[in-house]
Amino acid sequence: MTDLAVKKLPLSENGQVTYWDELTPNFGIRCSTRSKSYIVLLGEKRRRKTLGRYPDVSLADARKRAKQLLSRNALEEELVVPVGQEVSFEEARFQFLSDCEGRNKPRTVADYRRLLNKHFNFKTDIMDVSRAQVMKVVSNLSSTPSEQSHAYVAIRTMMNWCVRHGLVEHSVVPPMKQKTAERDRVLSEDELRQVFMRAQETPFPFGPIVQLLILTGQRRTEVGQLRRSWISDDEVVFPKGFAKNKREHRFPLSSMAQRVIADLPNTGDLLFPAATDFEKPFTTWAWHKKRFDEGLDDVEPYTLHDLRRTFATVHAQIGTPIHVTEKLLNHVSGTISGVAAVYNRHSYADEMKDALIEYDAFLENLINS
Repeated sequence: MTDLAVKKLPLSENGQVTYWDELTPNFGIRCSTRSKSYIVLLGEKRRRKTLGRYPDVSLADARKRAKQLLSRNALEEELVVPVGQEVSFEEARFQFLSDCEGRNKPRTVADYRRLLNKHFNFKTDIMDVSRAQVMKVVSNLSSTPSEQSHAYVAIRTMMNWCVRHGLVEHSVVPPMKQKTAERDRVLSEDELRQVFMRAQETPFPFGPIVQLLILTGQRRTEVGQLRRSWISDDEVVFPKGFAKNKREHRFPLSSMAQRVIADLPNTGDLLFPAATDFEKPFTTWAWHKKRFDEGLDDVEPYTLHDLRRTFATVHAQIGTPIHVTEKLLNHVSGTISGVAAVYNRHSYADEMKDALIEYDAFLENLINS
């Protein structure tokens, strides 16, 4: 690798491409769609550290620094601060995400990358990013509270990381002073009718998913990952370890829910696979939800989890005993918990079936009203 060779290396048209130095093992330059950055791999786990961006850092300086790190086997050292005086927000974000890859779960890294790339694209040096800039972005996400909260956590985590690694003197993102308010949203009967009818009109996969969320009261990820092999004799069995509480969960399917499932296309074991891979479950919730809600002008903003809360509220309205509702919802910390739960092994299968018959009748009457 020479200065001329580095200069002639093309930027990547899609993703990132790394070119390795023949003189210094584990040292190279990574070309993205916008920039070129020197990197070095350290330790047995080949942890990647960024040495700086070309042309701010020369090949000679980057190679010298790489040799120093390799000779010290600096696996536990902090990520290297670029040699140049100025570090752009884009470069700091790249370094932060690179460091996360060696310390965090892939899902966490993916979430950070999505949130930071989607919402925070400051065209300035990291030192010049202001609190006002960050809070303007966060404030603009107020219509989506969950996305707002996650974006706030992502940028705060990144800025704290920048402080630890010497890129900034202090974080401009203040701590969250208030906890997210506990949601208590329950759809009115008219709202529930509109959402259900909208779901009946919406094609596979999201329409049937919303119908099953309303009809079963299960969590969205549980319905999104539902498998045909878990359904037998009109009963669903979530295997141990799958549901949120890690316990096996059995619940019956009502007649309406059975009809929804019977009308689904044959997609293999997964009822709702990803569009591009039938071996992976449905995950594009936000995209489908946004389009699903278009036209529901008379329905106040709601989340899919609010449908689960509405399910429980309707069951209370039609007289379903609370312990039966909790069985349907797979709650283990409700009315039957602790010592009582240890000794009470009754499945309540018949009681759950009767409750769902009443619930189906309620929904059919509501839809036809």
